[in-house]
Amino acid sequence: MKNEQLWKDIEALCALRGPSGREDAVREYLIHEIEGHAAYEVDPLGNLLVRKKGKAPARRILQLSAHMDEVGFIVTHIDEKGFLSFAPVGGVQPEVTGGRLVLVGDNALPGMIGCKPVHLCEGKEDKEPGKLRDMKIDIGARDRAEAEKLVSPGDMVTFDGPVRHFGEGRVAGRALDDRAGCAMLLAMIREELACDCVFSFTVQEEVGCFGGKTAAYTLQPEIAIAVETTTAGDLAGVPEERKVCRLGQGPVVSFMDRGTIYTYDLYKKVRALADAHGIPNQTKEGVFGGNESRSLMTARGGCEVLAVSIPSRYLHSPACVADEADVEHTLALLRLLPEALAL
Repeated sequence: MKNEQLWKDIEALCALRGPSGREDAVREYLIHEIEGHAAYEVDPLGNLLVRKKGKAPARRILQLSAHMDEVGFIVTHIDEKGFLSFAPVGGVQPEVTGGRLVLVGDNALPGMIGCKPVHLCEGKEDKEPGKLRDMKIDIGARDRAEAEKLVSPGDMVTFDGPVRHFGEGRVAGRALDDRAGCAMLLAMIREELACDCVFSFTVQEEVGCFGGKTAAYTLQPEIAIAVETTTAGDLAGVPEERKVCRLGQGPVVSFMDRGTIYTYDLYKKVRALADAHGIPNQTKEGVFGGNESRSLMTARGGCEVLAVSIPSRYLHSPACVADEADVEHTLALLRLLPEALAL
């Protein structure tokens, strides 16, 4: 049976716009849902820090962390024809950008990212994807004066699109990375835990994992778990050794990525814990990507660190795709961690 509250939260959180540095709407939703369940504070950077009392005092301070921000763009210039130049906020590939519907600024003004038509491309242009610097956002303005009434440089831009459930238990959404992680931590905060735990909903992960460092500095964990999504490459034409992880095979517990060598004893213990409770799980078969674990483990005097992630296709695109069962199995594994790691 599906966890209806979990999916309600995921859908609500993914509907909110929160590119790096503008996570306010996401934070406000979480605060509203946390009220009465735990003590919380918002730090000067914008992280939401939560201290949850459990049935017993913790032997070790366990922090579970998920980031609130999503990738997007920022308006940098308005030309004489009313088209908007922009820069990426986070890692967005040109291949997933051209021709996409977007929402611009605080008023969510509809726009379209335009690129050079293929029949006008010459030489290398017709074989290589367009560059972001050559794309423009079309908001339907006739000229600069009309556009300037609606948009200003510095306005943030996000992809547009709803959460959709499709196929055999699959889900697609613009900001599953990492609103799904936020929803899972929210579920734990609402529940009775085996022991005291701390949680962080962090800002600016997509542009440098900055929120994770200040959150861990304040919360002073001895063990920190980054709750994330990670790239699944189980697509046609991808060699087996490059697929990294696969949808439908459970949460991903990583041993290393391009930013972090995870605590090996912690890695082995959490995978064994999943096996002992019949939770399907997998590892990340390769050293790729990264997340805020690199920041969590280096704050203050350092801590043990691990990432537990939902395998997802097409990260940092208008529609990440995950498996519903993987999401629920990831939450099931996270629920075991306070008793297994902190008591």
